[in-house]
Amino acid sequence: MLSSAPFLQTFIRQMVAEENRAKPLSDSQIMQKLADQGIVIARRTVAKYREALRIAPATLRKAQASAR
Repeated sequence: MLSSAPFLQTFIRQMVAEENRAKPLSDSQIMQKLADQGIVIARRTVAKYREALRIAPATLRKAQASAR
């Protein structure tokens, strides 16, 4: 099943790993990229999975990138 939680979490982790550090993807942008792949998922679900993976929100990831 393509919409299983572990599959989606892996997909989200990969997208965040490949993002532009200066312009990190927001939960809404991740949701849209998944929708472009045919995977319809709520923004809140993206946030839930991102938090479960211990990935910071886009604003914090941007701040961390600019501090380096």
